[in-house]
Amino acid sequence: MNMKKSLSLLLALTLVLSLGSVAFADDTVKIGAIGPTTGGAAIYGQAVMNGAQIAVDEINAAGGFNGVQVELNCQDDQHDAEASVNAYNNLMDWGMQLLCGPVTTTPAIAVSDYVFNDRVFAMTPSASSPDVTAGKDNMFQLCFTDPNQGTGSAEYMAENMAGSKVYVIYKNDDAYSQGIRDTFVAAAAETDAFEVVGEGTFTEDTSTDFSVQLNAAKAAGADVIFLPMYYTPASVILTQAKAMDYAPTFFGVDGMDGILTMEGFDTSLAEGVMLLTPFVADAEDELTQNFVAEYQKRFNEVPNQFAADAYDVIYALKAMYEAAGCTADMSYADICEAIVAVATEVSVDGLTGESMTWSANGEVSKSPRAMVIKDGAYTAA
Repeated sequence: MNMKKSLSLLLALTLVLSLGSVAFADDTVKIGAIGPTTGGAAIYGQAVMNGAQIAVDEINAAGGFNGVQVELNCQDDQHDAEASVNAYNNLMDWGMQLLCGPVTTTPAIAVSDYVFNDRVFAMTPSASSPDVTAGKDNMFQLCFTDPNQGTGSAEYMAENMAGSKVYVIYKNDDAYSQGIRDTFVAAAAETDAFEVVGEGTFTEDTSTDFSVQLNAAKAAGADVIFLPMYYTPASVILTQAKAMDYAPTFFGVDGMDGILTMEGFDTSLAEGVMLLTPFVADAEDELTQNFVAEYQKRFNEVPNQFAADAYDVIYALKAMYEAAGCTADMSYADICEAIVAVATEVSVDGLTGESMTWSANGEVSKSPRAMVIKDGAYTAA
């Protein structure tokens, strides 16, 4: 190899190795967002993008991050891990410095490895598995983790639904559903306030017919069915339960938030469905009322928890970025290291929690609220 070629290769290698420390133009702070805006989980992703945009617009109107305007770039991952990684790479090519997302658990687990290796600070609004953040000091969560949701659901039933016979239906090829089921069953075993009388499982390929599970629940005398799952299979379960004249209390988790805006779904089927969620749109505090009013004005619908989570993510990123003394001309890697050093010291008041703080493993500390669907709307239980 001649000297000229050797020098060229050396320069190219040096450039590749130094990309993480290259300074960026200081005209904007670039935030990427990844989530499903098409496909079976589109209600989640679209709500996240909408909520994040409202927060960005508010922040820019008030002066931005440390006086610099914020630019938001939203990418669709169709709730698919490979598509999510592609979206992440697109954002990195764009110049992303901070990441809001991914929205759902399986894509977030895939992207979190890249986030960790590249040293990009990220906060997911709604991917709740502990595997998303495990071993990654720069991957944070704004939502409750799966263990917290499972335990919280069991505690709520023990306190408010004593004597119930509970049947569990969960998706055994999904980390989100499996994780919540595991901690719920473990917590239920430690109380005699209610009884788990059976369980039924399904997979992506069997998510269109729940007659076997529902008949088993009915035969077991279940008066409560626990649904740790997303809204799409839940809508099928509610439809089929109605058809067989079976009317237990359905108790879901945050993945079912959004079912009321699902295209073609008869909202009367969700009457009385209960959820544990950090956000209730009819709360009377000024922050919630202002957010709900702005969301309805822009998008002509009531925001769900995912929109509120994303709104809070943007404000949490702002608080951490400013606490770390970051500037827009810093590289994503330098911003990441600066935020990681102070993230556990930051407290944020938001739509989904007051005085929210984070542990070193990226888990948020805040309290859940119970919500019930009444007259086609989410209301505080």
